[in-house]
Amino acid sequence: MKDTVIKEIMQSMLPILDNAQLLQLQAVLNDSLAGREIVAVQRAESAVMRLSNDELLALFLSAKKVEGCSDRTVRYYRLTLKKALEQLGKHLTHITTEDLRTYLSVYQEEHGCSQRNIDNIRRILSSFFAWLEEEDYILKSPVRRIHKIRMAKVVKETYSDETLEQLRDNCKTLRDLAMIDLLASTGMRVGELVRLNRADIDFTNRECVVFGKGSKERPVYFDARTKLHLQKYLASRQDDNPALFVSLQRPYNRLQISGVEIRLRELGRKLGIHKVHPHKFRRTLATRAIDKGMPIEQVQQLLGHSKIDTTMEYAMVDQRNVKLSHNKFIA
Repeated sequence: MKDTVIKEIMQSMLPILDNAQLLQLQAVLNDSLAGREIVAVQRAESAVMRLSNDELLALFLSAKKVEGCSDRTVRYYRLTLKKALEQLGKHLTHITTEDLRTYLSVYQEEHGCSQRNIDNIRRILSSFFAWLEEEDYILKSPVRRIHKIRMAKVVKETYSDETLEQLRDNCKTLRDLAMIDLLASTGMRVGELVRLNRADIDFTNRECVVFGKGSKERPVYFDARTKLHLQKYLASRQDDNPALFVSLQRPYNRLQISGVEIRLRELGRKLGIHKVHPHKFRRTLATRAIDKGMPIEQVQQLLGHSKIDTTMEYAMVDQRNVKLSHNKFIA
């Protein structure tokens, strides 16, 4: 009976009290109803309060590393959460839902950022406080009542067949041509591209295994044109670097993400093509695969998405195909 009463009181007070106050209430209730249990509750409370925000943040980031998050993701989490905690100026056990709503609102106003950026911050805060709750550092995540921010759907651009041919025809090096072909035919992420080694390429079966997000491996497939251009590029190499793509000048270091992005941006600027970047090849592949009838589950596997909703966001269905289908099945 005692546990039921305590649970009912705590549930009633959840919308009113912050985490630190709820911890104190729990200690008082346990003391009043069964004094022998108060010692353990007080220890749990004091242990949390002794840890600073920075220490709790460090524990969370360590957990994310163990879960397989990349260094880049962990760094983004750290910067986002550190900025929020510093701005709020409270121990995280005292942070309320209203504190976070105000922070997100003021942040958007001051920085003029998009709804998507604000939702990314909300998502990171949600992940952090949910972890604190799961690990019993707090009783309830204050982000629970902050729902996903609705965003207007924007039809993102893809490359046309003509644009892709333009990019290929104007490549000045075998490396750039092979790089564009590989991105276009596999839909791999640019981070996956730069991590590839020569030994990873199976020319016989026209496939390779990439190391994607969350430390997950998956096979991707390329066409005959990509195979020929990759073979020509590798045959022209004068270095012994195991990396698949390297810089054009000595000491022929592994090509980095920024190097790919800069090269494509320069090519696009030269040709007058709007927004040439690696991710656009990925979106183009997804859109065409769906337009040509590939089942969405297979597109999901091809792109390495854990959730099918993400795949749907990448794939912008051609409106002409929607009209044809309407005429075929409905009109």
